[in-house]
Amino acid sequence: MGEKHNDFLSLNQTKLSMRNLITLILFLCLGCKSTTVEVSEVKKVESHDARSIISYLASDELSGRSTGSDGIEKAASYIEKRFMEVEIKPYFSTYRDAFDAKDKKGFNIVGYLEGTDPNLKEEVIIIGAHYDHIGIGRIVDNDSIANGANDNATGTAAVLLIADHFARSRSNKRSLLFALFSAEEMGLLGSKHLAQKLKDQNLNLYTMVNFEMLGVPLIEKDHKAFVSGYDLSNMAQKLNEYTGTDLIGKSEVAVKYNLFKRSDNYPFYNVFKKPCQTISSCDLTNFDFYHHVDDEIDKMDFNFMADFINELIPGIEKMSSTTSKEIVMHE
Repeated sequence: MGEKHNDFLSLNQTKLSMRNLITLILFLCLGCKSTTVEVSEVKKVESHDARSIISYLASDELSGRSTGSDGIEKAASYIEKRFMEVEIKPYFSTYRDAFDAKDKKGFNIVGYLEGTDPNLKEEVIIIGAHYDHIGIGRIVDNDSIANGANDNATGTAAVLLIADHFARSRSNKRSLLFALFSAEEMGLLGSKHLAQKLKDQNLNLYTMVNFEMLGVPLIEKDHKAFVSGYDLSNMAQKLNEYTGTDLIGKSEVAVKYNLFKRSDNYPFYNVFKKPCQTISSCDLTNFDFYHHVDDEIDKMDFNFMADFINELIPGIEKMSSTTSKEIVMHE
């Protein structure tokens, strides 16, 4: 009787231990799921998401978003509110990174999302775009406001929508810095200021992806967008590999006009000597309203934008998660 009782106790203790083990495993699994949401569970970008952002930034209320104006102040407040709503933290003490823009007050808006990997989070990917435009342009049909829908409310929208995704999914192992630049139209002043500031602070930069004019599709191309400085690194090839698509290609027009040096990627490349490049779907052969008052939202293809961002996000996720730095400059 004693041996059978002891056997019974031993059996029940074993069952209890197994039950505790299973409970612990389930708890750990649920805990993991709470910090990193699968990509498929995160809401896809819809055309109306892009339209909503661009409609505000390119509205007459903002008067063309020239640096130092009341309009760009409204744009900056809007971007800050978007970051706060999804709990993207300020990178500095506030979201605003102030600088002098030819006797005007300029400020970049800089948000930060820490990576989930204890080692990889020390490496940073910058996702950027300029949110300023030229303000008032040459009058056409009694309209003088250069609203800058394509240039560059679309790039700004891309950054905000990508930030929304990662704030919800927490699928970035490397840290992400979301930078919206002012005074790009005055000679890349905002990005020059921020690039040098981050270099002086010894930022461990992996790569920088900048967005510029994503509102219209390329014409008769196999790819949806191009990367400036295509031959300088393997960024385009890696993004295509990561997304399983021919999403990013080369633009000979961009090469001809040296667009690599004409957007906010260039100051970061200058000081960090890392892959810092701009992605765009507009090489100016498919859009007639560059720095024109007719750069309006009615000319934007919001379905194209949403599709492009949805296809690109897995590439950014993979970029932020590889165990080694796979995107490199060519020798």
